[in-house]
Amino acid sequence: MRVVVTGATGFMGGRLCAALADAGHDVRAFALPGVDVSGLPAAVEVAYGDVTDEESLAAAFSGCDAVFHAAAAVEAWLPDPSVFHTVNVGGLENVLKAAKRMPALKKIVYTSSYFAIGPTDGYVANEKQIHQRESFCTEYEKSKFLADRIALQAAAEGVPITIVYPGVMYGPGTLTSGNIVCRVLIERFNGRLPGYIGHGYDRGSFSHVDDVVKGHIAAMEKGRVGERYLLTGENASFVQIFNMAANLTNTKPPKFHIPLWLLAIYGWISVFVARITGKPPLISYPGVDCLRHQWAYSCDKAKRELGYSPRSLTEGLAETLLWLKNANLIKF
Repeated sequence: MRVVVTGATGFMGGRLCAALADAGHDVRAFALPGVDVSGLPAAVEVAYGDVTDEESLAAAFSGCDAVFHAAAAVEAWLPDPSVFHTVNVGGLENVLKAAKRMPALKKIVYTSSYFAIGPTDGYVANEKQIHQRESFCTEYEKSKFLADRIALQAAAEGVPITIVYPGVMYGPGTLTSGNIVCRVLIERFNGRLPGYIGHGYDRGSFSHVDDVVKGHIAAMEKGRVGERYLLTGENASFVQIFNMAANLTNTKPPKFHIPLWLLAIYGWISVFVARITGKPPLISYPGVDCLRHQWAYSCDKAKRELGYSPRSLTEGLAETLLWLKNANLIKF
C-alpha cells in the first residue's frame, strides 16, 4: 500500500515509517519544514507541511491508500497552552477534512493516547471507558480527549478511521517528550534524580515503542473501522520501574522517596525557568498531577483482534537500558 505518516520525525512516527518501509509499503513521511529528517530510511519519501494547514495535508495524502495520523504536541506543559488545541484537535480536524477529499483513501489510523480514556484510580480499564471529563491534569490530556470525541464522531459518520491508544511508550529512539521513560532513566542513572518518584501509588501502562508500531500496522490491516484499541502493556509504578532498572543493571536502588508535593514545587520552579529559557521542563507541576492518579489498562481487545503481543516490562527495560548504555547516555 501507499501510506502517509504524520508526525514522522517523532519517537514513534520515525520507527513506524521504518517498519512500514521494511514491510514493503510505499511510505510518505509528513514532516514540518526545517525538521531534521536524516533519521528516516532512504526509501521513505518526505512531504513537508503542517497539520494546521489542510492544503499541505491534502497534497501529502494525494494518491495514498492509508493515513497514519501520529502528529501531536506531546508535553505536560507548554508556555502557550493553545498549541495543544491547535495541533492536537485542529490538526485532527484538518486531517479528516483532507481525507474526505481523497475518495481512494481506504483507512485512517489515528494515534490517540491513554489520556483520552481517562484515569483508572483503583481499577484496570478497557476501551469501553469514556473519560469522565470532570477535570484534566494537563492541557495535553484535555486536547486528546476532545480529539477522541471528534474521531469517534467521524467514525459514526462513515469515515474509515480506527483509533489506537498507546500507553506510556518507552524504548530506543529519539529522546522526545514522548520518550519520557528514557529521559527519566537518564536522570536517575546520572545522579540527578536520586530518589524514587513518589511512593508507588502511581500506575502507568508501559508499552515498548516497537510493539506500538506493530500495533499500528495491525490496526491498518485488521482493525475494524470505528473501533478503539488500547496498545498498552504491563501496569506498573515508577517505583517498580526504578527497582527493575536496579535489578537489571546490578546497581543499588534509591534509598528514599521524593514526595509528590516536593516534586510539584520543583515542577513550579522548572516551569518558571522554562518561561525564561523557552525549553520545556522535564518535570512540571501538571506532569506531577498525573502521578497522583493511576492509568492502568487492559490490551486484551488488541491481542484478540490485532494479534498485538506486548513484551514484558523486564524484557523491554533490559533492551532499553543496554541501548542507553551503548549510546553513552548512562553508565552501569
